[in-house]
Amino acid sequence: MPAAPRPLPPGLRGVPFTVADARRHGVSPDRLRASDLAAPFYGVRTGVGEPSLIERCRARATRLPHFAAFSHATAAGLHGLPLPPEMTRRSDLHVSVPRGARAPRGAGTIGHQVSCRRDDADRRHGVLCTTPARTFCDLAAVLSLRELVAVGDALLHRRLATIADLAAAAAAWPGRRGRPRLDAALELLDGRAESPKESELRVVLHEAGVLIPEVNHVVRDDAGRFVARVDLAYPERKIAIEYEGDYHRDKDQWRRDIARRRRLEALGWTVLQVTQRDLQDPTGFLSDLSAALSR
Repeated sequence: MPAAPRPLPPGLRGVPFTVADARRHGVSPDRLRASDLAAPFYGVRTGVGEPSLIERCRARATRLPHFAAFSHATAAGLHGLPLPPEMTRRSDLHVSVPRGARAPRGAGTIGHQVSCRRDDADRRHGVLCTTPARTFCDLAAVLSLRELVAVGDALLHRRLATIADLAAAAAAWPGRRGRPRLDAALELLDGRAESPKESELRVVLHEAGVLIPEVNHVVRDDAGRFVARVDLAYPERKIAIEYEGDYHRDKDQWRRDIARRRRLEALGWTVLQVTQRDLQDPTGFLSDLSAALSR
């Protein structure tokens, strides 16, 4: 049975560290190759196991200049913002430096040279990353309008930024790619939206030229009792639009949904249910909505 690796010096235990720091502490090359250590980036060691995004950023930060900030999709992940699945599956870390500085390179790192203001980044989770407002602007170059509005709505809903913060950041943002999308998104944001799909659905209606409905409308009965809060609504027409995600497949949730819809319909409401397939091809849904609005 192999002997357990020798304990690391106190200053290196439980934290990411560079090989250079380890050698200054007298750690041998053989100890740095031991089975209890992982090498997520060149010249960096951490404990073994599947690290979180924050842990990976802290590890990479040990070999970054002090002014380098995690940005783009990586900053969005640190802020907990909704991103498309294909982006969250990528493990590369985005790192931005001011123009004139050398962008970081290496396996698992995507470097950017950017024009930035002093207040475009601050320290969170123990690392420097772009602010929520600057992150929103940077994502305009890589997200669709629907996805960008979902990010902006989440920022407003979670009070990570105000519409004034986002407008100011957009006015100062030097990017050209995605500028029209950024400007369009600012006009569509609504902090009352509680899920990315609600936000995307609202953009679908905007792109179709349909009057934007009220967000998270509360429906009460004639006695003023709460009945439901619907994702999107045209209260004057008593039309509710509800996005049905996969969690609605749960048996108990399904039963609650049926009872909820029954109560709404008893009050004269028309309920249009929408799924991911409708977001991908909204033709049928838009036709049904048009018919309901014309009645």
